[in-house]
Amino acid sequence: MSTPRSLLGRAFALFAVFTAERPAATLSELARASGLPLTTTHRLVRELVAHRALERGADGRFWIGLRLWELGALSPGSLDLRERAVPFLEDLYEVTRHNVQLAIRDGLDTLYVERLSAPDAVNVVTRTGSRMPLHATGVGLVLLAHAPAEVVAEVLDGPLRTFTPRTITTGRELREALDRVRRSGYAISDRQIEMITYSVAAPVRDADGEVVASVSVVVPVDTTTDSVVPAVRTCGLAISRALGWRH
Repeated sequence: MSTPRSLLGRAFALFAVFTAERPAATLSELARASGLPLTTTHRLVRELVAHRALERGADGRFWIGLRLWELGALSPGSLDLRERAVPFLEDLYEVTRHNVQLAIRDGLDTLYVERLSAPDAVNVVTRTGSRMPLHATGVGLVLLAHAPAEVVAEVLDGPLRTFTPRTITTGRELREALDRVRRSGYAISDRQIEMITYSVAAPVRDADGEVVASVSVVVPVDTTTDSVVPAVRTCGLAISRALGWRH
């Protein structure tokens, strides 16, 4: 990876170090992972802390600051989608009492923009702001099924990350799964991420009928789909209507 030359590029190289698996890092870890000289890293980090883009803990480690969260929350597409979706996500949560998630596609990733969860709901690995590959989740399968052909081709041609023995790992399996989503109008991702859960997901459309998001419920494997599928599809339809879609 080449070292960014611009100040903005170097700042984003530092931001890219932080992930769900590494939410905090020391100065030396930031320099090593970003490929920037330690002196440059020190200077940039000092500026970013001053502007609340990074925060520093008593142990000397740094994490993403609240100012970036504030700015990210102002993203027009995400803000409008979340504001319109939340009432219906809450209804779905009340009906199912399980993990309810709203996600969008960002490149070849599923990006989770909202999640509601009960204290006693089954544990899930995702959280608001986290990413997962498109092929391995219910919301991802819905988003990929309605993605541009070049995006689908890129995912099919690339490696498919494995999480469990049930994860889709071949192009043939993935094509069949996407065909099922398009025919049925929903996706079931069965134990692809964890062997104790499956998810049911449905599309969310904008005023032009384009699939812009997906909503899902993650439930224990012993839960029947009889009530979950209609509830998720109804939620997706309700959010779509709130966004202006008329079928």
